[in-house]
Amino acid sequence: MDSVKKTARTAGILYLIVGIFGGFAEGYVDPRIYVAGNAAATAANVLANVGLVRMGVVSHLLDGTFFVFLAMTLYTLLHKVHKSVARAMLILVALATGIICLNAVFQFEAMLVASNSSYSAAFNIAGSNAIVLLLLDLQHYGTLIAQVFFGLWLIPLGYLTNRSGIFRKWLGFLLILGGICYIIDLLAAFLIPDFGSSIHAVIVIPCAVAEISMVFYLLAVGLKKEKPGEGIV
Repeated sequence: MDSVKKTARTAGILYLIVGIFGGFAEGYVDPRIYVAGNAAATAANVLANVGLVRMGVVSHLLDGTFFVFLAMTLYTLLHKVHKSVARAMLILVALATGIICLNAVFQFEAMLVASNSSYSAAFNIAGSNAIVLLLLDLQHYGTLIAQVFFGLWLIPLGYLTNRSGIFRKWLGFLLILGGICYIIDLLAAFLIPDFGSSIHAVIVIPCAVAEISMVFYLLAVGLKKEKPGEGIV
């Protein structure tokens, strides 16, 4: 049980790191530079915050890297509950990570276009600004697409958590609910954007509560004491 707790705490630390880098990149850097539909304002933001954009790119890459390590650690912890479900969790995280890293390329290229005068000389200022906006549009919507897998990976994680016998069952149900809410938020954003914008602030609350609860449980609360016949081993 001590070994299982150490693995769980390692997962908690990795989950916290993912939250820090992801929160900084997606919650602070991206909104500060990207202005939907306004090429001039977006390019000006990028040019005025080149260092911040570079930090955002690195944060996206680190977010993806630690996300993979987190999934591998959780797989080690939970694969004996149901190996196929644990493998599905790993695959979904790998897909999400691939999109995150590709998105970072678009953001980095947008910074290069905004800061390199050769682009404005070739396409004029309005043209280079439009390229910057196009690249950040790709990054923005790519992040939304990655949200499919951000949501889907929580569902097998919630199932494994619920069935493991070492976590409280409510935590597994909460993770599954958070995954479903991620997907609802994504579908609304693409299919009915006005409605999606109006519900976004509310629909993501269960997602945040679920993931924060998982991090807190792994780090601070510890694992549920097993009863005879329970457990993953």
